[in-house]
Formats: sequence, structure tokens, C-alpha cells
Amino acid sequence: MPAITLNKKVPDFSAESTGGEFRLSDCRGKKVVIYFYPRDNTPGCTREGQDFRDNIAKFRRNKTVVVGVSRDSIASHEKFREKQAFPFELLSDKDETLCKLFDVIKEKNMYGKKVMGIERSTFLIDAEGKLRREWRKVKVDGHVDEILDAVRELT
Repeated sequence: MPAITLNKKVPDFSAESTGGEFRLSDCRGKKVVIYFYPRDNTPGCTREGQDFRDNIAKFRRNKTVVVGVSRDSIASHEKFREKQAFPFELLSDKDETLCKLFDVIKEKNMYGKKVMGIERSTFLIDAEGKLRREWRKVKVDGHVDEILDAVRELT
């Protein structure tokens, strides 16, 4: 599957999620925010998820579905989601299919060692399934507010 491109339709995909199978095509007619994060239960990933959680009513008012994606297992996602009371699904991408589609696997430095991991990234898909915005190398602080502004611009 080729990587996604701005202002082009995102290929339909499905992935195992905390709510069963998630299929992008099931979201047609709504905007979709897909955020990729490195790992469940880490400080930055927890704060990012909490920011989405705390603003979920604003996303829903703007007819927007929010989903998080990492390479963690469904069992890990379910614990993380329950512990943080996330009102959105978390998708498990153990085989990195979505990570490759959205080109988020990057070389990172972990304690001086080079490793391949998920670069914190967010994507906004419009109601027709086209990629409208992407944020890469995301810093958590203020990020959800920026996404909400972009969602409102599409309304």
C-alpha cells in the first residue's frame, strides 16, 4: 500500500481496536483524527491521550472521530484506555501496516542508542476520506488545540 498524500483519498484500512475491528470506511461522513504515539503508559503518550479525552466533546460537536494508534497489543491498549478513561478507540498496529501507510516509523535516539520507533504524528481526514492536514514530530503541549482549530476550519 503506498504512503498517504495530502489532499488525496486515504486508502480504506481496518485494524484491531479496543472496540473490535476499526474500519476507516465506516467513518465516512465524519472527520477522523488519527494520532500515532510511541507507547502506552508513558508520560508523553498519557498526557496526549488525556488532552484528547478532555476535549472529546468538542471533537464530537464537530462530527469528528478520534482514534489513537501504537504498536502495543490490544491487551495493553485496553488497560491503558480503562486506566485513563479514554472515550475513543485505540488501534493496535503490531505489524506496522498503518505506521508504514502513514510513514511514521523513524530512527530515534533512546539513551544514546539508535532505534526505529513511532514518531508522534497526527493526521486529519475529512468527511470524504481525504487527508487534509498532518502534524509530524508533535510536541504534546497545545497540540490538541491546534487540531481542534483545523477541524473547525473544515466544518
